[in-house]
Amino acid sequence: MDDVFRALADGSRRELLDRLNERNGQTLRELCAGLEMSRQAVSKHLAVLESAGLVTAVRHGREKLHYLNPVPIHDLADRWIGRYERGRLTALSALRQALEGNSVNKPAFVYTIYIDTTAERLYEALTTPEFLKQYHGGWAPRSDWQAGSTVYWPTEENGEPQDLGQRVLVAEPGKRLVYTWHTLQPMHQEMLGMSDAEFEAARTERSQVAFDIEPAEIPQLGVKLTITHDGFDSPESKMLESVSGGWIMLASQLKSILERQPA
Repeated sequence: MDDVFRALADGSRRELLDRLNERNGQTLRELCAGLEMSRQAVSKHLAVLESAGLVTAVRHGREKLHYLNPVPIHDLADRWIGRYERGRLTALSALRQALEGNSVNKPAFVYTIYIDTTAERLYEALTTPEFLKQYHGGWAPRSDWQAGSTVYWPTEENGEPQDLGQRVLVAEPGKRLVYTWHTLQPMHQEMLGMSDAEFEAARTERSQVAFDIEPAEIPQLGVKLTITHDGFDSPESKMLESVSGGWIMLASQLKSILERQPA
């Protein structure tokens, strides 16, 4: 948390976070527009924000897009404000939703976590049944994880994995894994409290998830895993609502397993 406080202490860095809060997924050029700072100064401020976990950068083609990561801010609130004012400060929930909001044509959910392991072992944890079952439980996907292959997913806990139309798009061991996501299933309707009309309107949405593995900027931290889930129809997507909290929980469990069970 010391890094977070140091990053937030500078007014210029807070301004960059405000800009990303207003419109997430901006390039360096877009963030520089209208600021009385040089491009180099903005780059240095972004590097501090990334080191503190407040900003995540994701490459899309030739562009590098920057996203606000609300998790450290949520942790600050949960550590002090949430403990004593939980009943009175319900607005914090609305703030977190605002921080996680994204424009329709940009990745809708981006989350970065550092894991003290190797890139090869992390990729293994994303693709082998033994690992997947440990943090997915009875909802673990199954595939041979080759580009073009089917990803099978159970429609009920511990059920037989089904072909829900998911396909592996990219499979680069130790570097990147991308696959299409399933549409809303009947079980989601009750889980998300959707009416029949809402469910029918939303069940055609097809998104995708990407796992990017890179060396951590500080070698002692191991590797950096960035989860990008995009392709949603709108920021109000029910599937986006469902997966956002889910990926954070799964990533935390994955980190615990890998750091508890060294190779």
